[in-house]
Amino acid sequence: MLDHLIKGATVVDGTGTPARTADVGIRDGRIVFPGQGATAHTTEDATGLVLAPGFVDPHTHYDAQLFWDPYATPSMNHGVTTVAGGNCGFTLAPLHPDRPEDADYTRRMMSKVEGMALKALEEGVDWSWSSFAEYLDALDGRIAVNAGFMVGHCALRRYVMGADAVGGQPTPEQLDRMVGLLKEAMDAGAWGLSTTQSSTHSDGDGAPVASRHATPAELIALSRAVGEHEGTQLEAILAGCLDQFSDEEIELFVEMTAAAGRPLNWNVLTIDAAVPERVPRQLTASERARKSGGRIVALTMPILTPMNMSLGTFCALNLIPGWGEILGLPLPERIAKLRDPDVRAGMLRRADSKEAGVFRRLAHFGRYVIGDTYSRENEGLTGRVVGDIAAERGQDPFQALVEICANDDLRTVLWPMPSDNDPASWALRRETWEHEDVLLGGSDAGAHLDRMCGAPYTTRFLGDCLHGRKLVPLERAVKMLSDDPARLFGLRERGRIAEGFHADLVLFDPERIDAGPATLVHDLPGDSPRLDSRAVGIVSVRVNGVETVRDDRVTGAIPGKVLRSGRDTRTVSTR
Repeated sequence: MLDHLIKGATVVDGTGTPARTADVGIRDGRIVFPGQGATAHTTEDATGLVLAPGFVDPHTHYDAQLFWDPYATPSMNHGVTTVAGGNCGFTLAPLHPDRPEDADYTRRMMSKVEGMALKALEEGVDWSWSSFAEYLDALDGRIAVNAGFMVGHCALRRYVMGADAVGGQPTPEQLDRMVGLLKEAMDAGAWGLSTTQSSTHSDGDGAPVASRHATPAELIALSRAVGEHEGTQLEAILAGCLDQFSDEEIELFVEMTAAAGRPLNWNVLTIDAAVPERVPRQLTASERARKSGGRIVALTMPILTPMNMSLGTFCALNLIPGWGEILGLPLPERIAKLRDPDVRAGMLRRADSKEAGVFRRLAHFGRYVIGDTYSRENEGLTGRVVGDIAAERGQDPFQALVEICANDDLRTVLWPMPSDNDPASWALRRETWEHEDVLLGGSDAGAHLDRMCGAPYTTRFLGDCLHGRKLVPLERAVKMLSDDPARLFGLRERGRIAEGFHADLVLFDPERIDAGPATLVHDLPGDSPRLDSRAVGIVSVRVNGVETVRDDRVTGAIPGKVLRSGRDTRTVSTR
């Protein structure tokens, strides 16, 4: 007797092979291909629907949100059944048991660097753990999705070095203790090490985060430790991830993956036909790694993720060289500076400089769309394009944008239209996806909650493949979202619809599959806001055989597992 039987589904099994019509059963959380006449406690007719493996999101920041939202919304609504967390060097553990102030430092850092609401972090998480093992145990048995976590370099440094982690260098004894802590975390099930040396990552005090002060020798020592444990990985962010790597950055990546003998993934490869040299340069790191006994995998998004901006709160505009010092001023002084023509001209020059890198794309202010407004002067502007407003007023676009925002005391929500939404860029994306070291992902789900909503990339991509640009066939698209990331992480018996595999399943209507627009909701602890997006065409999501979503509504079941290295992942060796 089966627990559940799905009859007549169009099975797209994650291997890339052609779809087929089949019955799929579930018993004890595992997939069964039943014989004729099989019976089950419950049965559903899936005629005309596609049954796919649950999707695996390789880059999330659900480390905190899972405590108040065990359903990892909206990712799970969009068919994601497994998430990888603890990325970019940032985790909530380990925390030094004798320094309660470390938890406050971590909360403020996560709020600044990952855009998590501070009130939500304070009110929605109990912060009762010290070790990484205790952190994982705190999640075990209380989540609806499967989740695995890297251990963050910043937390390791802070635990061992205290306040000296920012700006200081470890003694040999402290480095040994960091390595030991990392090993303890991996013994408990951490997937490996994540780290950042990105110039965009600063803590709650505005200082470079702890891992940015690490030398290559420290990074290599930690990487080598990763290679001593089964089923582990590396994840790293460098300044060049945003645009183009320097020779030194490529060499560091290559040395790290070679020292570990484990794959290293990085986020995110931006593909733009207007910058044709970027992709070949970024993938040079992968080519060099394979020659040195390592593997470097670039994550890239298959959709253009909408991201809003503001002149009033910290966002990507602050990361343009020279802009942070102006946008960080007190409000009246900031408005006065922005209204100064000479200041604006200088800001535009900096935004168009080579040093601005990928942030140059944010300086096309005529292509911004006005979002929410808050003043009588701005009534009727929501949804309008800044370039059109500027032409009507006889102003340049940046001046018009500044005046609109100043009327709202800089609270205006701004939506830049992407500059890389052209046929040539989409053709380049399709070509790049064929590279063996390029993987779809990079949603950042769980982070930057009021700025962006990358979680729906799965359904939006599938909808585009079926009804839009049709860049890849459905079977290939499903493989890219399920089996490919599962194989990178070495997930045991996940990522495919195969006999005996865990029953992580998504049932969807191929005629309707899509994602709704991002809308602002206030449902975080402390009434904090976030962007949400509804799933369209998702009929059912099952995690370990248990239904967690039906018709875009969570069921309340929490069958997810904390996936631990070694037990739930096997080693993906590069040697």
